[in-house]
Amino acid sequence: MIGGAILALLASAFLGVSDFLGGLLSRKVPLITVLLLSQLVATVAILPRMLWESPAVNAGPALLWGVIGGVATAIAVSSLFKALAIGTMGIVAPITSLSVLVPVIVGLATGDRLSWILAAGLVVAIVGTVLASGPEVRTHTAGHGPKSIVLAIVAAIGFGVSNLSVALGSAFNVTTTLVSNTLVVLVIYGIGAVVLRQVPRARGRSLIGIVAIGILGISANLCFALASTVAPLTIVAVLASLYPVITVLLGWRVLGEHVKRMQLLGVIAVFAGVAAIAASTGR
Repeated sequence: MIGGAILALLASAFLGVSDFLGGLLSRKVPLITVLLLSQLVATVAILPRMLWESPAVNAGPALLWGVIGGVATAIAVSSLFKALAIGTMGIVAPITSLSVLVPVIVGLATGDRLSWILAAGLVVAIVGTVLASGPEVRTHTAGHGPKSIVLAIVAAIGFGVSNLSVALGSAFNVTTTLVSNTLVVLVIYGIGAVVLRQVPRARGRSLIGIVAIGILGISANLCFALASTVAPLTIVAVLASLYPVITVLLGWRVLGEHVKRMQLLGVIAVFAGVAAIAASTGR
């Protein structure tokens, strides 16, 4: 259990930095360039794992969940990077932590009990999202507006489905799940580049940042997959959903972002709600 918790927290740390870099670079480099090149790096980084664990063992279910997770990941990451690029990171990132609701909802649908702590956590998280996103939706100046909030919600759903798929697939074969997931994402981004008729190019600091995104992203997925094999999915999912804390702090320290008092209360409420959900799933 402790090892799984540590791996889940590492996944959060890796994702938090990766998302910040993705949003930051997407403000000056075409989004498809950041997505495709970072995913290419992630693919190269994960392929050697096939030497560690045979991808043929229990390949069927792992491949299925890997493909489903890959589609969800492609939608989630592209939506998140775009939202972080056009919106306020301190608002967008916390909303994506609601991805934890997907495995929680699945758990409730399959027989888990709705405790009062879980119910309170869900309500607080939802109210916090409304408080944090409300001013953004009503403001139409540069860097604000409803588009980033909608994209953040799409990203949250996508990450929730992706995390659930990775966990379910990893129960059969971690390597097959992650490799198929990564390849599906790469193919989708490749198709996107063709459709947009863009040739991804990057150099200098941008290229270094893109490489870092790819390595951090696949490292986070690997930590999450391994954590899900040694600890309950609900615990792992909640701990791994804390990555927005890193993104918010980096946005504040590096970009000097400021949010309104109501939005700050909303952000705190979102994190408090997620913490309550974590407490309820750990009981």
